[in-house]
Amino acid sequence: MVARLPSLNGLRAFEAAARHMSFTQAAEELNVTQTAISHQIRRLEEELGVQLFLRLKDGLALSEDGHAYFPGIRAAFQELRYSTQALFESRHHSVLTINTLVSVASKWLLPRLAAFQQAFPDIDVRVSASTELVDFRKGGIDAAIRYGRGDWQGLRADFLMSDEIFPVCSPALLNGTKTLRTPADLAQHTLLQVSGMTANDWSTWLSAAGQPAQLAQGPRLTFDLAMMAVQAAVDGQGVCIGRSTYVDDDLRAGRLVVPFDLRLKDALGFYLVTPHETADSKKITAFRSWLLTQCQGGESFV
Repeated sequence: MVARLPSLNGLRAFEAAARHMSFTQAAEELNVTQTAISHQIRRLEEELGVQLFLRLKDGLALSEDGHAYFPGIRAAFQELRYSTQALFESRHHSVLTINTLVSVASKWLLPRLAAFQQAFPDIDVRVSASTELVDFRKGGIDAAIRYGRGDWQGLRADFLMSDEIFPVCSPALLNGTKTLRTPADLAQHTLLQVSGMTANDWSTWLSAAGQPAQLAQGPRLTFDLAMMAVQAAVDGQGVCIGRSTYVDDDLRAGRLVVPFDLRLKDALGFYLVTPHETADSKKITAFRSWLLTQCQGGESFV
């Protein structure tokens, strides 16, 4: 049996009062009197058969039932506000919100977004950068660029491109006092690496280059973000184990060089991830097509 919903006005008054913890501020927000707020909440409490607020001498406090009820009501009204805002925005422009890793956003996506906006001027793009997986149902995110195997449950994942892994450094480092002609010469240099999923990149590359694993345990700097490790390499602080996604633009600009020929293909890759129910919407279809062209054409990840 589905429970009957209580008064929407009562719920609205409760959500505002609990958020502000004040009947007065709730009344100002909803443009009604404080008495009206008090009556609506009292009527809601009678409908539910519980006390939601404790009326104390020095102010308000949520009761135990009020504490249990508020998070769900707050989430419901937040969703209503988001959906209403999205409706108004869509009357003029379609808004596309993209989530991706911080380093992908800064080193690859943002420099290219102007081309997408020029091709699709009616789509307003918003970029949200984070290291966490997003909840499409709650986060207001339309699409995400993610790194992995493409096996995210319940989501559509379109393969974009895989990375190549190889050392990079500043051109100045090649002309320095320390030799850097063969992989064995890396023992004389500070190795720059990134923590997390790519923490073993140096060990993997050195093994493929026939170098002892101990070489990766020498002087090194570890960063949380790839963009920081790449910038350290540009600044001449050491040799970075690069990934093509993050270093291609700096290589083309001459800020970085590749001291050795060996490049390793990564088994994982980058994917455009979208909910199945919105995967074929006009704005996501446009972004997917543009992104695949960028990756498979001259402006690729590798």
